[in-house]
Amino acid sequence: MTRRDMLLAALVATMWGFNFVVIDWGMDGIPPLFFVAIRFAVVAVAVVLVPRPLASWKTVVGVGLFMSLGQFALLYTSIALGLQPGIAALLLQAQVVLTILVAALALRERPTRLQVAGVLLGTVGLGVVALGRGGDAPALAVVLCLLAALSWAIGNVISRKAGPVAPARRFGALSLTVWSSLVVPLPALGLSALIEGPDAIAAGIAAFGWRPLLSTLYTAGLCTLVGYAIFNGLLARNRSASVVPWVLLAPVVAMASAAVLLGQVPNMWETVGGVVLVVGVFVANAPGRRKAATGAKARAGATARAGATAAPGATAKAGATAKAGATAAEGAPEASAMDAAGPRSG
Repeated sequence: MTRRDMLLAALVATMWGFNFVVIDWGMDGIPPLFFVAIRFAVVAVAVVLVPRPLASWKTVVGVGLFMSLGQFALLYTSIALGLQPGIAALLLQAQVVLTILVAALALRERPTRLQVAGVLLGTVGLGVVALGRGGDAPALAVVLCLLAALSWAIGNVISRKAGPVAPARRFGALSLTVWSSLVVPLPALGLSALIEGPDAIAAGIAAFGWRPLLSTLYTAGLCTLVGYAIFNGLLARNRSASVVPWVLLAPVVAMASAAVLLGQVPNMWETVGGVVLVVGVFVANAPGRRKAATGAKARAGATARAGATAAPGATAKAGATAKAGATAAEGAPEASAMDAAGPRSG
């Protein structure tokens, strides 16, 4: 990676990490599910600018329900219940470990030894965080955040199961992110009316001032649209194995910004558990990317060789297929790195 690309990767990780503090700061007086509906209504406006992904509508809806609606409804609710933004960002990284487990069950993918080691380290880290949490981290909020990570993991597997046609090649996962956001606003609004109640929604509308507005513009505009646009560009110019590890800076930024701006300093056990969890995520994630990239190159080469023995028209078609396969493999790890930030952690 060039110095410029490293700075851009650090910028995206910083944006996605700071996102958690902005959510907490802007949600004051706004029901969390209603806030989620507003955020994704803003993201959905971008469908007029971003082409539809090549994925089936079944995949788009599945990603929207699990990676967007499920993840953020649970995440926002956990923060509203008192979970510190830094701890929320940390616990959400469990999605990498959970993705490996869900893929093993749903896709019959056998994890490597290093992935198993990463899962075990991540589990130990989560256990340390859970056991060492302070009184400011309610048990229900911790559980909801882990369920948000599970929902994200299921969305990752749905996206992966769709195969190489999931993201549009030019826009990568941004296309799938934007179009799947169409699934979120109405169900989130319905859940808000059912769980939080019409009175809470009315109070939220009345309380929707400049703080919720700036928070929404940051999370929907900067984190989701601008963040993924930059991240896609980085993946187009560099190997995924060089880009994706930068995302691990996001929970570090979240915890640091929460400590500086909100005075929420993690205790010793939360810090130790967080370090173990991040190490586990790194160990579990890195081998998968290398294996995916190697497999993609092999498949692309095989397709190109097959095309060389066919008619000229078939050769061109095989070359296009090889290019699409390589592009999809480079984009595949991106789904597990989202918004998060948000993964979508943004």
